[in-house]
Amino acid sequence: MRVAIVAVGRLRAGPEADLIADYLDRFGKTGRSLGLGPAQVLEVEDKKGGGMEAEAALLERAAPGGALLITLDERGGLLSSPEFAGKLAGWRDAGRQDVAFVIGGADGLAPALRARADFSLSFGRMVWPHMLARVMLAEQLYRAATILAGGPYHRA
Repeated sequence: MRVAIVAVGRLRAGPEADLIADYLDRFGKTGRSLGLGPAQVLEVEDKKGGGMEAEAALLERAAPGGALLITLDERGGLLSSPEFAGKLAGWRDAGRQDVAFVIGGADGLAPALRARADFSLSFGRMVWPHMLARVMLAEQLYRAATILAGGPYHRA
């Protein structure tokens, strides 16, 4: 199952970009034998300033066709890392070819896009900077793959 992180805004070179690349590379290597990966980051920019609705249209166009749509939103479901791993495995086992994790812009996600999501995931009630949300998601993808592989990375 291929994974796309579809996000508003361009992430410049720096420590966050390096962390994302490292975790997604690890996810790809660990997940390959599990039917998970590869993972990629797809970035969109609303250069015309159309707001959440324009960003939602760009996000939907950038997501792979037919992908399971997962929004990152503070109103979403709270999952433990093993529960998140179970979700990924369940989607894979259900035959999903692609999953797209969608991260909105500074104003969040348009309500219509949130309503269309197959699942909404929260990293807690706090709002996180979008660049850190990407890092956290990339790390949780890698952690999920190691949990499913029975590796020692997750110690709970």
